[in-house]
Amino acid sequence: MLDAERLQILTESAKYDVSCSSSGSKRANRKGGLGNASVGGICHSFTPDGRCISLLKILMSNDCLYDCEYCPNRRSADVRRASVTPEEICELTINFYMRNYIEGLFLSSAVFGTPNRTMELLTDTVIKLRKLYNFNGYIHLKGIPNADDALIMRAAKYVDRMSFNVELPSEKSLKLLAPQKTKEGLLLPMKKLRAAELYDKENKARGGKVIPAGQTTQMIIGASPESDGQILRLTEALYRRIGLKRVYYSSYVPVVSSPKLPTIGAGLLREHRLYQADWLIRFYGFDVNEICGEGENLSSEFDPKCHWALRNMHLFPVEINTAPLETLLRVPGIGARGAYRITEARKYGALDFDNLAKMRIILKRAKHFITCKGKFYGSESANAVTAALMLDGVRERQEQISMFSSPSVALSALSGEI
Repeated sequence: MLDAERLQILTESAKYDVSCSSSGSKRANRKGGLGNASVGGICHSFTPDGRCISLLKILMSNDCLYDCEYCPNRRSADVRRASVTPEEICELTINFYMRNYIEGLFLSSAVFGTPNRTMELLTDTVIKLRKLYNFNGYIHLKGIPNADDALIMRAAKYVDRMSFNVELPSEKSLKLLAPQKTKEGLLLPMKKLRAAELYDKENKARGGKVIPAGQTTQMIIGASPESDGQILRLTEALYRRIGLKRVYYSSYVPVVSSPKLPTIGAGLLREHRLYQADWLIRFYGFDVNEICGEGENLSSEFDPKCHWALRNMHLFPVEINTAPLETLLRVPGIGARGAYRITEARKYGALDFDNLAKMRIILKRAKHFITCKGKFYGSESANAVTAALMLDGVRERQEQISMFSSPSVALSALSGEI
């Protein structure tokens, strides 16, 4: 039986991994089983109204073989250590699920013994949950780099999602802060899982499909000197070459002391800007070179889309009734859903500013970049537009989001639309 002290240690140790949201799986329940990761069971990641789903997030062990400078669980850290068995994790997961405490499991571990031994126990845990305990709920497993390929592939058939955290954006930083890890050791299992995903897709695999909810990864921002441009180039490569579902960014917080680490954190604004830029790459058709130069950092004053638009004022204004979808997606204040609404609505008649307001387009931002039926209500000069958008950004940062927040602020926070 897992005691309260070990549970506290292992759940507290797991909190630093942010790449654990669940989404995309359609694993259905079976007769006589428990749990369901399909649409009717697990709520994936965040629901449209902002509710967060609950996962049991736990490490199998925090007694790590490695000594990564930034990690609170590193070998040389003076922290309480604990470990659990596969049986204890299975029993805890089932008990919590039946009590309606959780909707799924995020399972990770420090590397104890050897990478193979750790991965073997993690694999044993998820297989027991599926076969012995008949659990069909959502499972996200954190893979162990440098473990045997056969163990990783075996686990991939029983979980919904796997993640191998890149952790630091360059091999140089890995050598400095995590010398026991290599870029190839982190990327190789991700590439092999991607190959298995594509094989299943081409052969229309049933039943034994690997990681139906795909892969994610995480990068620590600010523990090493890489610019936002370098980070986003790695992000773009991970999406386009390995097919990752999400890249998560974790702003460095100095919770451990090391002469090799900064004494102050990176700050949440930098993390927020990276997520906004990530959104533009995934959903808005932006290339990373348009957003940020390789050695540059993202603007702290403007979101990446506004910053791009201000640097390309010669492309604006665009007529809302004729501009193609890919152009509308680049207008500040028009999100992805808003752009699609506009293209559908204008099929039935010309749109004006009142129509856009009803669609919840953020007109105080968009008006500087669009015309409606030839009419323009924005500022005339680039300097005036810059000043207006800067003032708008200050107001939004000062406004605390609540159920009474303006629709534009609330929708941006929930959907990521900019």
